Amino acid sequence: MNYSEFIKNENEHTLKPKSHVLQDIFKDWWDIFLKENPTLNIRNVVKTEVSKFMGCGSKDNGFAFYQCDDCDNYLYVPFTCKSRFCPSCGVNTCLNRSEIMPSRCLDVPHRHIIFTISDQLWPIFLRYRNLLDELFKAASYTLLSWFKGMSKLEQYVPGIIATLHTFGRDLKWNPHIHILVTEGAMGKKTPWKTFNHFPYEMLRKRFMTKLLVNLSKHIHSIKFKQLKNSLYKENCKGFYVYAKKNYNSNIKLALGYITRYTSRPAMAESRILKYDGEFVTFFYNRHEDDKRIEEKVHVFELIKRLIIHIPEKGFNMVRYYGIYAMRKLKSSHLKRIKDKLTKPLKWLDKLKLHFKCNPLKCSCGNTLKFQFIVESRSKKLFQLYYPKLL
Repeated sequence: MNYSEFIKNENEHTLKPKSHVLQDIFKDWWDIFLKENPTLNIRNVVKTEVSKFMGCGSKDNGFAFYQCDDCDNYLYVPFTCKSRFCPSCGVNTCLNRSEIMPSRCLDVPHRHIIFTISDQLWPIFLRYRNLLDELFKAASYTLLSWFKGMSKLEQYVPGIIATLHTFGRDLKWNPHIHILVTEGAMGKKTPWKTFNHFPYEMLRKRFMTKLLVNLSKHIHSIKFKQLKNSLYKENCKGFYVYAKKNYNSNIKLALGYITRYTSRPAMAESRILKYDGEFVTFFYNRHEDDKRIEEKVHVFELIKRLIIHIPEKGFNMVRYYGIYAMRKLKSSHLKRIKDKLTKPLKWLDKLKLHFKCNPLKCSCGNTLKFQFIVESRSKKLFQLYYPKLL
């Protein structure tokens, strides 16, 4: 097939994902939402990410062309958007991350700890998003300083992976830090010492104090000083620090849990029960008693709840501290789970694995072969050697 014939058939034989309800909602209402909310301060990164997300899977973004050598059947494979707001691309990113991240971890028990803050501080982090860095700093300092203080001679260092979640189960703004920390640490003389007990009361107070001190360096208003003083009085035991029992048996499961929403929307599409064209019904399990709650909201309300969680460009939602921040381990006694990085599966392998089918399988029994790529910006035709792509 030559290029002119290819252009004529551009709207046929396209490999498309199944309909995504979130994409449908934003395609239907995003422009209307912007027009009817002119005073709403929508960040530029939000407009960029939503625009990319709405065009995900469209041939306008570029695509690869495959054709059968025997029967001339053909297929278009559109490029994905790679947006941090796209459920499909986000799941792909999380899958890749969950494959690679275990290679950085030690083959030891880990403890999952959640650092939360007072709801009176939520509006501050919503307005000044650069201060979200202070949540990472305060949480990591709390653990690193405790381990280090266990012995002035050893100055123990654990391995820490921290992620930021900015939402609660009802999608409202609720920034908090999830941490996966080794139940042990490396000392200057001792290769490894196990720590099974974490003093949560001390961690709560230290985390709150460190966070409020850090925020005071950025916010100098009298109103914040008054708020800080009231928080000390109201939270005499510190901010709430929650710790599930360790994920000893499956570090990959733990990493998948704490990173699952770091590259995609705050709500999985499976939680949407109904979209009637104007209202959306979704559910969540209430944190207090795990009761299932169904909520029906206008699409504008859902859009507002979702876009506030889009991170700023270049903001790292996953961070490493202690041993896990080291490229090489100083002690030969410590072994990572995998010495070599696991390469993420290619797109075709993922489709075969998860959907048990090969989209490049032709009806005649042969395999469709890669022919060329059309790039979105220049619309130039590139001839590439087939094995290089797959």
